[in-house]
Amino acid sequence: MSNLELAPSVMRFYGETVNEDSRLRASADGRMELVRTQELLRRFLPPAPARVLDVGGATGIHAEWLVHDGYDVTLVDPVPRHIESASVVCSAYVGDARELREPDDSFDVVQLLGPLYHLPDANDRRRALAEACRVVKPGGLVAAAAINRYASLFEHVTYAHLHTERIHDSVSKILETAVYDGVRGFTLSYFHRAEELVEELTASGLTGVQVFGVEGPAWSLVKAAEQQPGEGPTDELLASALAAARMAEPYPELLAASSHLLAVGRAPTGSNH
Repeated sequence: MSNLELAPSVMRFYGETVNEDSRLRASADGRMELVRTQELLRRFLPPAPARVLDVGGATGIHAEWLVHDGYDVTLVDPVPRHIESASVVCSAYVGDARELREPDDSFDVVQLLGPLYHLPDANDRRRALAEACRVVKPGGLVAAAAINRYASLFEHVTYAHLHTERIHDSVSKILETAVYDGVRGFTLSYFHRAEELVEELTASGLTGVQVFGVEGPAWSLVKAAEQQPGEGPTDELLASALAAARMAEPYPELLAASSHLLAVGRAPTGSNH
């Protein structure tokens, strides 16, 4: 991925194959991810109309609720198809998390709710976090999401095929290497451990870093119910799974069971540069 280009499989996946907006609105675990991301971020966001830079903001699904809450949102994403959709919601342009065009100390909040998913090279992740720290104001909030190292283990049980040789071998490789090569199904991806995500944000200079399990330990039960014949998971099951996510927050040992992780930290109150 030289010259700040994303891997071709990532561009194809989001530019031609998957609709990220639909995933978060339609699938049961996607809806859990959206609800929990909103409630977690709202704990830390400064009052509106603070300026928010939504890096890797896709179609604007998070920008939409932020704008509704009164925030001044700018979105940047590498996929032109995403920018077409996001431009209806807020100011949006094509760009890369590793080289933002925004000036130093210009946003109250910088969120990366996707870029770290598809940067398997640690240097690229460091660069993306460094850019977030550069453009956020002193004392400002940086929030970064990651795919949990063990998410594929839980997910492929819900599809009832983890026991097959091909899937077993593929998931085993993710657990061993933290990288999925994007050969089939999903695309090139990196899978974080919770402590690793905290270390990366702390190393970038952020302070007071905290990490949360987004969907919590019961999300795979909801996803499994959705795979079965019939009407899918009930509202009661979804509500119980969300309750489990909230109840699990004080217990770091349960972070490994969540599908996604969300880390938040603050830029130092002195000069960043």
